Amino acid sequence: MKKILLLLAEGFEFFEASVYIDVFGWNLIDGDGNTQLYTCALKREVNSTFNQKVIVDFLVDEIKIEEYAAIAIPGGFEEYGFYSDAFDPRFVAVIKKFYEEKKIISSICTGAFPIAKSGILNGKNGTTYNLNPVRQQMLKDLGVNVINQPIVESDQITTSWNPSTALDVAFKLLRDLTGEENTVSVKTKMGF
Repeated sequence: MKKILLLLAEGFEFFEASVYIDVFGWNLIDGDGNTQLYTCALKREVNSTFNQKVIVDFLVDEIKIEEYAAIAIPGGFEEYGFYSDAFDPRFVAVIKKFYEEKKIISSICTGAFPIAKSGILNGKNGTTYNLNPVRQQMLKDLGVNVINQPIVESDQITTSWNPSTALDVAFKLLRDLTGEENTVSVKTKMGF
């Protein structure tokens, strides 16, 4: 069983988290059945953007990184406190450990920021929210070579530029973990 850690910051965007949950849930039931997603945060209850509350499976200090094949990081809104958690040293340290262990790192939209904050994207290609130049400049200021395209891969790290890329990023992670044939099968069963 390949385990995926969904790392949630305060103010995470629900849609961006939900695509990972749905794609890997469908794979568990109607795909190869070889993936399981778990949620994790700095505190047990996390507010999403627009204030929906989520109770996570684990706190960051409870996880054993060696048990996971990948980490998934949705973006979020500054107005709902996203950057306070996303830039917290404990949050960033988890991402850095996944990188050091050569695990897959997948992010959507502003989920690129804690990855960049960890230093693992320094001098590498990446992208983030593209409809506000402030966000792309912010990523550049963190040492990232910002590429203006929907999905950017660098080493084992995937970044993307806005919520419209969310499903493609989640399916890419499924493909990376289970292969093309299984991913096409799951997409078909989901109606894509």
